Amino acid sequence: MMNAQQLNNIALVVDDDPATLRMVVEALEGSGMTVLVARDGSSALELSRRVGPDVILLDAMMPRLDGFETCRQLKAPPASTSAPVIFMTGLTEPEDILKGLRSGAVDYITKPIDVEELIARLTIHMVNSKLIQSAREAIELSGPAVMAFNTSGTFAWGSPRATQMMPNVGQVDAVEERLAAWIRVAATTPISEVVPMSFEGHILRAIGLSTVGEVLIRVAPAQSSSNEKQLEMAFGLTEREAEVLFWLTLGKTNRDIGDILDLSSRTVNKHLEAVFQKLGVDNRTTAAVRADRILHSQ
Repeated sequence: MMNAQQLNNIALVVDDDPATLRMVVEALEGSGMTVLVARDGSSALELSRRVGPDVILLDAMMPRLDGFETCRQLKAPPASTSAPVIFMTGLTEPEDILKGLRSGAVDYITKPIDVEELIARLTIHMVNSKLIQSAREAIELSGPAVMAFNTSGTFAWGSPRATQMMPNVGQVDAVEERLAAWIRVAATTPISEVVPMSFEGHILRAIGLSTVGEVLIRVAPAQSSSNEKQLEMAFGLTEREAEVLFWLTLGKTNRDIGDILDLSSRTVNKHLEAVFQKLGVDNRTTAAVRADRILHSQ
């Protein structure tokens, strides 16, 4: 298990109680972390914007801008911090905990604070956050137009190409209800059964859920040919072979592809054999990589 010292991260602690601040700061600095302090929500927003902390510990009850609203602003554009937010509060009612999580926090620790528990939890969340951030950076570097939304339909993040294609989506607090409703369906329906959506001159396709439950959406211009048609033209495939290859790029098994296209496993195997021959490859992974490059080259 990685500890806070190994992470060498920056923590932002937000609390208007001097005793709590002193205890938490001493514990985190004792673990080798760099600690920044804010006494109110407005200061926390400014520090987060300037420094970019790796984790934020936030009191729920503060004067003027409370912790819940501070968290919402931290997670919403233009701030949109990727740092995990952990609430520290004496509020213990279920509705308070849900309010904190719905505002964008990943965890909730009640006062009086157990320092060892606090460090253990924030360490886990920082490790997970770095893994998620690495995945997002990989998407950004590889170039596909991908957006992510939480299960209620709120925009979470988008690759540079996606936000360039649909800049308005990431600049509003709430997306259009028609889009939000489609995203909620995508979050609870097998991906193979989610019908692509036409939205603002683009075709949106649900491609799966991230490790934190975000709905991942691939964006393509509406006037472009279908994925299957692109593969058909690029590799000289039949229409059915192109369909099989497309679902292969989405990580589907032969049984899945058969169920989706109403084919027997034997027929799927025959189509894959033909696909491998036409692509000049000998395995599923290489075929999927070659096809994926074609689909993301535009």
